[in-house]
Amino acid sequence: MENIDSFLVNELANSNLRAYENIFNAHYLNLCRFANSIVHDEDSAQSLVQQVFVNFWENRKSLGHIEHILPYLTTSVRNICLNFIKREKRNVDLTFVPMDAQVENTTENQINIAEFEEKYIIAISLLPSKCKLAFEYSRFENLTNKEIAQKMNITLKGVEALISRSLKNLRIALEEYLPGSKNNKISNSFLFLLIKMVRQKVYSLL
Repeated sequence: MENIDSFLVNELANSNLRAYENIFNAHYLNLCRFANSIVHDEDSAQSLVQQVFVNFWENRKSLGHIEHILPYLTTSVRNICLNFIKREKRNVDLTFVPMDAQVENTTENQINIAEFEEKYIIAISLLPSKCKLAFEYSRFENLTNKEIAQKMNITLKGVEALISRSLKNLRIALEEYLPGSKNNKISNSFLFLLIKMVRQKVYSLL
């Protein structure tokens, strides 16, 4: 009998983004905690885990050998963290083991990522100019809030308010593509992941 992980891997190979969403929703937070226990920096940990998920989607057609998703993702996160540490010459702590998480089976329709791209472009264009600028500085140029404040000649609280407003507006505009979770951290992370996928064009069918 096919287990849930094998089912999701098969669905992923067929570019079913709902299956991908379930995997992300089930494991993202635990993997971020695991990554943070290694790199000791929450922002870097989230960025590294997001890159693992981007790679996971990009390689979706060659994952048929995976029987259990969490160990595969955990190993991927560990490796990317160790590479990050090597580059940054940081201290290593491998004592944290992420909690297991159950993935819910789903037969929902696939998300049309090309449709998401179109709606995202519209949504980002409708943001107030300062919100859009702060969001792009933060998410796509990887500037710190302090650096953004200096560039935009505003306070740190002003930057935080602009980014928070941007995320709220984008979550509302793109709600149909986001996990049903009430946790804004998960919704924001999945939203950013979809945007990153669109920007890198990893959604293209091979």
